[in-house]
Amino acid sequence: MSQPPAPGPSKPRLAPMRITVPSRSDAFLRKFTEVIGGPLGRHSSPGRIAPGFFTVERVLVILTVIGALLAVLAKNACRLNGWGGTNPYAWACYSDWTALFHARGFAENAFAPFAAGAEFEYPVLMSVIASLTAALVPAGEFDRSLAFFDLNLFLVAGLWLVVVVATARTAGRRPWDAAMVALAPGMILAASINWDMWAVACLALAMLAFSRQKTFLAGVLIGVGTAIKVFPLLFFGAVIVLAIRTGRYKPLIVSLAGAALAWLAVNLPMALVNFDAWKHFFTFTEDRGAGLSSFWHIFNVTAGVVPQMSELDAATINALALGLFVASCAFIAYLGLNAPVAPRLSQLVFLIVASFIMFNKVYSPQFVVWLIPLAALAWPKWKDFLIWQLFEVLHFWAIWMYLYATTADIQASNTFPTSFYVFAVLGHMIATGYLMYRVVQSMYDPELDPVRRVGQSDPQAGAFAGAKDRFVLGAKHGA
Repeated sequence: MSQPPAPGPSKPRLAPMRITVPSRSDAFLRKFTEVIGGPLGRHSSPGRIAPGFFTVERVLVILTVIGALLAVLAKNACRLNGWGGTNPYAWACYSDWTALFHARGFAENAFAPFAAGAEFEYPVLMSVIASLTAALVPAGEFDRSLAFFDLNLFLVAGLWLVVVVATARTAGRRPWDAAMVALAPGMILAASINWDMWAVACLALAMLAFSRQKTFLAGVLIGVGTAIKVFPLLFFGAVIVLAIRTGRYKPLIVSLAGAALAWLAVNLPMALVNFDAWKHFFTFTEDRGAGLSSFWHIFNVTAGVVPQMSELDAATINALALGLFVASCAFIAYLGLNAPVAPRLSQLVFLIVASFIMFNKVYSPQFVVWLIPLAALAWPKWKDFLIWQLFEVLHFWAIWMYLYATTADIQASNTFPTSFYVFAVLGHMIATGYLMYRVVQSMYDPELDPVRRVGQSDPQAGAFAGAKDRFVLGAKHGA
């Protein structure tokens, strides 16, 4: 009887990845863990010991649901009393959804942005999202704008969950950093203003896909996101820097191809069917003046009361804003090519998007949701994050008080002065600039980087992971 063949060498099994918990890694959060028994002990092993039902992602989902419920409460004054008159400003519960439902004709025609002569000031895919949501609102004798708001908020809550889970999975050994996204005051207050969360979700999923070397899919998601809002396109600025530094250009070419195909697939049909409606977003963006809370707006507000200053027109603001943004991108590229080690992808994306926000001629309160997931990946330090969010909340209230003071028939002594609004805008810009400084500091001193300190190089690097430096400006390769 023949003997069975001897078993070959078994394939080694990889142990579960050990994760970092905030109560150990963040000195600021450690102070607040006493009410739940203090920080984890040194003999526990997060990521390797089964946590039972309360896995990291399930806890993050619970935190996000809490954040979404707080978002409902933040808008409840308008939900109960309506968005008419000065209510949205007095109670800081403004939303574009209810304002545009009647103003852009959604109440009469759900697909108003695509009608002849339509002028809807948003990109094509956002128009599609708005129209499909409006089509779900039934006809009848009830407050249909409230139903439109609630339906959009429900969808945003789902997108919020997607962004949180995608951020957790993109963060490598630091999934708990996604709790910043789940509970950020900026998300709670501003996610329900406009449809920006759709683009935020596309960028978050693109970062996840890129980190898992699904480069073409990442590009497709960026293309879809850009068809909703322009800022996801800035992702490629970071990819360009890493491609130059490592000499690996295939990830850039593949992702750009995916983005171009996706963007054309969404935009080309609309441009062929109704070119005037399609191009309105671009002409509107070019012709509009300084938007509320932008640096250019507060410059003009200040110029209005200072005789020695002159207000800036739209053409001048366009030139200055574009020039400053291009200069900032060039400087970020220099930093990325000069740093002693290749910067992390999220660090570069955060710096580029933050620069766009700082110098763009439009800054809406909901733009803060663009940066929150990126900040959680680029600089996951709770103390700095919460200080930044404090200034964002201050700005959020200041803009509504400013609009209330300029639209309501009230005495000046019963509201905040315009100077408070100006300083609040400057405060939010300074706080954002401080986060940018900390990110740059960690690029030049990797020991300060919370992500690298837990034994990771770059969880989002994807196809650039492990690549050696090929082109560096004035620094030692792979120092």
